[in-house]
Amino acid sequence: MHRSGFVNIIGRPNVGKSTLMNALLGERLSIITNKPQTTRHRIIGIVNDDDYQIVFSDTPGMIKDPAYKMQAAMNRFAHSTFEDADVMLFVLDVGEQYESEEPILTRLKTVEAPLFLVINKIDTIQEVELANLIKDWSKRINFTEVIPIAALHKVNTEKLLSLILKYLPEGPAYYPKDQLTDRTERFFISEIIREKILLNYHQEIPYSVEVAVERFKESKTTKGEDLVSIFATIFVERDNQKFILIGNKGSAIKKLGTDARQAIETF
Repeated sequence: MHRSGFVNIIGRPNVGKSTLMNALLGERLSIITNKPQTTRHRIIGIVNDDDYQIVFSDTPGMIKDPAYKMQAAMNRFAHSTFEDADVMLFVLDVGEQYESEEPILTRLKTVEAPLFLVINKIDTIQEVELANLIKDWSKRINFTEVIPIAALHKVNTEKLLSLILKYLPEGPAYYPKDQLTDRTERFFISEIIREKILLNYHQEIPYSVEVAVERFKESKTTKGEDLVSIFATIFVERDNQKFILIGNKGSAIKKLGTDARQAIETF
């Protein structure tokens, strides 16, 4: 028997959804920073075995009151995950507070697929606090499974994977067995560069920054070694932000290039 299906990961910004998907995949597909709204797109990662295929979907964090068009678009990506899930993972940070009337809770109550409550960052609280948290949330929504994890340290992530397989329906492979994602290399390279912008420039550069990979050229060095030359354009909202990105005598853009290149080589 072969099991397959779509497992969608939802929750607020910065609760560890991307960290969790990376841990489950064993690969670093989603970029991670400590800033909310790092993830802008719906990113698919695929776990394959002879007997199963799990298609994970990492989405932007759901924003209660979108302040601008990009946040509204990110919310649309997140809401789309309610429509095609075979298993739904609702990720909760142990420090989060939810009001009873919040739209996401109302929507979760209508989910027909198996619904897991995944309580993340359990390494930051005491056992009695965790027990009370589980008790409180179990009263709010009828979850199929409740599993506490620490995604960053991969605590209970294998157990979560086993539980997902338990509820995954029988079915064919939707993607070739050697495929890891539906995105191109160019997409991940642009995301890595954007991650380094978020990490290097703090609050000086807004979330409206976007990166486009213009050219991706493979060649050989004079010693016969493989060489990839990547040309990327960074788009900013205002002209004065160019000078911040470049820095004094080009120091900031040079550091950005170095950091991005090292991460891209690893990828």
